[in-house]
Amino acid sequence: MVLPKEIPSSAEEYLDSQIHSKLPISSILIIIAMQTEALPLVEKFQLSEDQKSVFPKEVPWVRYHGIYRNLQINLIWPGKDSALGVDSVGTISASLVTYASIQALHPDLIINAGTAGAFKAKGASIGDVFLVSECAFHDRRIPIPVFDLYGVGLKQALKTPNLHKELDFKVGKLSTGDSLDMSMQDEASILANDATVKDMEGAAVAYVADMFKVPAIFVKAVTDIVDGEKPTAEEFLQNLATVSAALDQAVTQVIDFISGKCIHEL
Repeated sequence: MVLPKEIPSSAEEYLDSQIHSKLPISSILIIIAMQTEALPLVEKFQLSEDQKSVFPKEVPWVRYHGIYRNLQINLIWPGKDSALGVDSVGTISASLVTYASIQALHPDLIINAGTAGAFKAKGASIGDVFLVSECAFHDRRIPIPVFDLYGVGLKQALKTPNLHKELDFKVGKLSTGDSLDMSMQDEASILANDATVKDMEGAAVAYVADMFKVPAIFVKAVTDIVDGEKPTAEEFLQNLATVSAALDQAVTQVIDFISGKCIHEL
């Protein structure tokens, strides 16, 4: 059994200790929104579903866990909405799950993995995999000085120059909102964020990870072209299974690279 590490007295000390630690990464928390995205990774890493949940009994969140290449892997899927039976996607579930998982599992590193929309004007194509450089929100519009910056909520992903060099993934900025489609106001905000990739969870995970100073990286595989010809929902559903397989391969490559390394070696 892997015991949680003792957390330093402040969040800043924790981040500093993680980034500069000479100890290899030992515990990874994967946050992933949809069951279709999660199950290939569960199978790949031979993870077991938690029979005695570390979370409150009232929540639908599902934890899969196991050891892969000397890494303790915890994969958290927010589960199904209890009333409607659909995946609990979006920023509220993502932030709650991230908060509870950090408190319960004390990870060395968070990986938010998932499918996403992207812009062909920024050079994206279906099936591309992006490592995210920074995250922001596009639907928290608060046109009051300083509150406007809070609404955007810009957060940096962990810098991983060696990972970028090793793996043939694209790099881009991520913009997050709670709608699959894109209003004109959302589009203006996404352009202001200079985003290549658009999702429904990333910036929420980044917000909580930054609050507790846990290093986080974001791996996004493109299911739909936001500025393309096809309706977003149609293209997303058409490509979800195939692109989830590409996401599985990408996350495996990332974790294989991480194995045996310290945070500062990424």
